[in-house]
Amino acid sequence: MKKIIISLAACFCMVLAGCGALGNNGNGGGLSNVINSVLGALGSESTLGSLADLVIGSVKLTQADLVGVWGYEAPGCAFTSENLLAKAGGAVAAGQVKEKLTPVYNSLGLTAENTNLTFSNNGQFSGKIKGIPVGGTYTFDPNSSAVQLNMTLIKLTGYATRTSTGMSFTFESKKLLNFIQLLTSLTGNSTLQTVGDLSKQFEGVRVGFDMRRYQ
Repeated sequence: MKKIIISLAACFCMVLAGCGALGNNGNGGGLSNVINSVLGALGSESTLGSLADLVIGSVKLTQADLVGVWGYEAPGCAFTSENLLAKAGGAVAAGQVKEKLTPVYNSLGLTAENTNLTFSNNGQFSGKIKGIPVGGTYTFDPNSSAVQLNMTLIKLTGYATRTSTGMSFTFESKKLLNFIQLLTSLTGNSTLQTVGDLSKQFEGVRVGFDMRRYQ
């Protein structure tokens, strides 16, 4: 994340130098315009904190951070490294991923009531995906932020990252696609292919669910 911050700072200084810092009128209007332009280019999630949250493992979590009841809030995404985040375009790319996922998730009818997860402090989890019950055991690796969900029919490894309103649980797109298709039996649903296609458009992206803690 330091590399991203340094790169942004360097670009910002170069832009300031090219614009004469305060502009020709000396009243600060030029500087204000430059700042607005730079922040605008970063997209809606323009704070450095939100950029850090987009990289898996950048913000260290513990198993205790997962314990609770989490309800679906919006599509989620995260990147596997700072370099891939920067290469993809940072928060702008994240916004594009979520924008493409929104109609897919809407078509599935995902809500906080029918899509939620509960993690206990004894390694058990339960929940629903589109109303279909899931459950089993889980393990959490604080070094990689990996959450392994061990269910009867499948094992699914996801990653936990913080969001401004809670937690994001993301997965390799093909595995998430296969999991959703297994649960919903929609193996021929072309709309769902959008989930898998995202991995081709954005290298190192993980997709899933932004969730808000309810308990």
